[in-house]
Parts: sequence; structure tokens; C-alpha cells
Amino acid sequence: MTEYQVIDTSAGLDAAIERLRVGVGPVAVDVERASGFRYSQRAYLIQVYRRGSGVFLFDPPPIGDFRALQDAIGEVEWVFHAASQDLPSLHELGLYPATLFDTELAARLLGHQRVGLGAIVEEELGITLEKAHSADDWSTRPLPQSWLEYAALDVLHLIDLQEKLVAELEEQGKTRFAREEFDAVRDKAPKPLREDPWRRLSGLHTVRGRRNLAVARALWEAREAYAQEQDVAPGRLIPDRAIVAAVRAEPATKQALASLKEFTGRASRTQLDRWWSAIEAGRATSELPPDRVASDTLPPPRAWADRNPAADLRYKAARPVLEEHARELTMPNENLLTPDFLRRVSWDHPGDDVASISAALRALGAREWQIEQTAPLISAAFIAGPPAEPTATATAAAE
Repeated sequence: MTEYQVIDTSAGLDAAIERLRVGVGPVAVDVERASGFRYSQRAYLIQVYRRGSGVFLFDPPPIGDFRALQDAIGEVEWVFHAASQDLPSLHELGLYPATLFDTELAARLLGHQRVGLGAIVEEELGITLEKAHSADDWSTRPLPQSWLEYAALDVLHLIDLQEKLVAELEEQGKTRFAREEFDAVRDKAPKPLREDPWRRLSGLHTVRGRRNLAVARALWEAREAYAQEQDVAPGRLIPDRAIVAAVRAEPATKQALASLKEFTGRASRTQLDRWWSAIEAGRATSELPPDRVASDTLPPPRAWADRNPAADLRYKAARPVLEEHARELTMPNENLLTPDFLRRVSWDHPGDDVASISAALRALGAREWQIEQTAPLISAAFIAGPPAEPTATATAAAE
């Protein structure tokens, strides 16, 4: 077994950079975080591999400044598996690829049934990877050697895998599709902050009344502040279900809150004063949240026949056409076109012509290859309408 060392000094980073500079070809990159353990989504390990250079495991917190690494490899193609998961953590450190290749996304476009790294490496390269540490706490120090080996293997085979997938994309005529998808992942803007993030509390739908919603909001905000202060995942302090249970129980005193068996979590009793103060603040506030907030989310398609019959007919006409085209292209429906985009153009109806539908899809964020593949089909389906339901007579004759 290879003995891997973690690089945690500026001097170590500089030495690794010199070796990376003399390597050849793209660099494979992966990130390990401590999701579910820490509040932040910061990188706790960055793995980099380049042919002719080797594997390097960088410890971001003690190194801090990665500008030299960006200068060394920033213009080289970076190969990821599920790049969208790793890029935000890399961006926090000032690391941005000029171009990237995503092996997971390529596998999806190619129609592979299983696209996890272990599955695709085994299918394409015949190598079995152990995936035993993906959910571990990567903020642990020192990192066990078995974890380091796992982390190294996440990048060690990515370049070989990329070469296989590049050839398959070319064979299937999907090289341009993939390049546009990769560029979209690279350029995707961060998600805007939710206006009322506390409304994502699991089980909040069972809370009734604006005053109780104010208490739930106050408890969520108190937990969030303490989690950020301690750099601990909020759910490890008190889980969502404990917050909702406390709100619904409406305890009259701090002691009643403490005796509530559903109020669980490692900080449920040690920070009891904090939670009780939040409950009191929620009960005292004059700024009561509305029961519901306005949303531009579309109703579920099953409700369209009653709420927007014309949109329902358009959607029922276009969806099976796109599903059939996805099968012809051997790729998932959602990769041919984001399902919500079809729902949007069906509901909003920019027009039946290709140009209007293309413009609407482009405004929603569809890539040019997706527009080329789908807009003419959607236009034709909108004009033709859904296939007629078989009549009872036709069904009996067929039987």
C-alpha cells in the first residue's frame, strides 16, 4: 500500500507545485469536505493528480493561500467527477479552472446506467475502488492512512477515465454537447440566498399559526448563529424535528422545554438558556411571518388540467416526444432538457414557433445544444397537440 503524506505547509505546497509544473496533460482534482459535521462547506482536503507528477494531498486550513497553485495549473484542463459539488469549495480558496471535464456528467450524456465514480471506473477501466470513507468527517486530524489512500484513488484514475469517455463522446457525436455542459458547470453563478431559509425546516408544514412560525424562525436563527460560531452542522446541535417538536408543544417554562423528550440533540440541554431565549423572542416579536410566502413555483402537472387546461395539453403533447428523443440519444431526459424548463414553456407559452420557444429556453438557462435538439420538437408538439386517447371502440377492436 502506498504511504500518502498530507501537505500542510507553504513550503510543501511550493515543492508540489514544482513537480506539477513538469507533469503533462490535464490535472485531476477532487475535494473532501466535512458535510454533516461542520457548519461550513470548506475544503478539508484537496487531491490533485497529474501524469508525470504524482498525487498530492493538500490540507487547506493550514496552507490558506493557494494563489501559487492557481498560477501553476489554472490554465490546464481540470478533470472532476461531479464538478458542481467541488467548485464552490475551491472558489473559496481562489481556485478556478479555465476549462474542465466532468466524468460524471460525461457518463450521463453517454447513457451509462451507473455514474458513480466507483461504478464508472469499474465499468470503463476494470478497477474496483473502495468507497468506504465518503461520508466521514474530513476535518479529523490527523487523517488516517486508509482515508488518505481512499482520497488519492479518487483522482488517480480520473485521467485514464477521461480518455475513455472522450473517445465515447466522439463516437456518439456528443463532444460539443459535453463541452457546453462543462462550460455551464464552470460558469454557474452561486445560488442566491433564500429570503426565508428557516422555512426549509423539515416538518414545518405541521406548525400552525403565525406566532408559532415566529418561534420556529427564532429557534432556527439561534441554532444557525451557534452552529456558525462553533463550526458545527446545525442538525448536530438540535435536529429539525426537535425544533418543530418544541414549537408544537408550546412549553410554558424553560423546565417544561427541558422535560420535552422530543427535544433532542447534543446541545439541546447544554444550551437550554439559548433555546428558551429564542422561544421567548419568537413569542414577543411583533414581526410575524406570513403563513405562506409568494412563490413562482409552478403547480404540479397533475393539477394543470383544472388550473391551466391549455398548458396541460401542451405539456402532455411535448413530454413524450422529448422522452422518446432522449431514448434515441441514449441519455436521461433531464440531461436532454431540464424538466422544469419544459414545464415553464408549456405553462407560460411563449408561442408555438421555434424561435419563440428557443428564446424562452435560452432565457431559462438551456444550453445551445439542448435548444437545437428540443425546440423544434416542442414547437411541433405544441402545434399538433397531445395524441388522441384511444376510444372504447378502438380499444375493443385492438383486443
